[in-house]
Amino acid sequence: MAWIVLIIAGLLETAWAATMKLGAEKFSFSLLTITLVLMLTSLAALYWSMRFLPLGIAYPVWTGIGSVGSVIVSVILFKQHIGLVGIAGLILLVIGMALISFETH
Repeated sequence: MAWIVLIIAGLLETAWAATMKLGAEKFSFSLLTITLVLMLTSLAALYWSMRFLPLGIAYPVWTGIGSVGSVIVSVILFKQHIGLVGIAGLILLVIGMALISFETH
């Protein structure tokens, strides 16, 4: 269950990063509020998952999901170009998260 909550926390991190970018492009209090709620919810989910997972695993996986998710959202929604080197970097991040997660087994 802790892993599911951690994955949700990482996805929420991606969501708040995207709403922050939208707000930076065109400010509105509603986007700011949504961003803050997503941030707090993401942190609460990370906090909960850390009750069962070590810091050295939970935090890197949370930030990794947020990082990879943010790049994917940026490419899809904000039309960011990503080349082969960037794709290789994303693959390495995913591999790194998988390898570090094996420490819990």
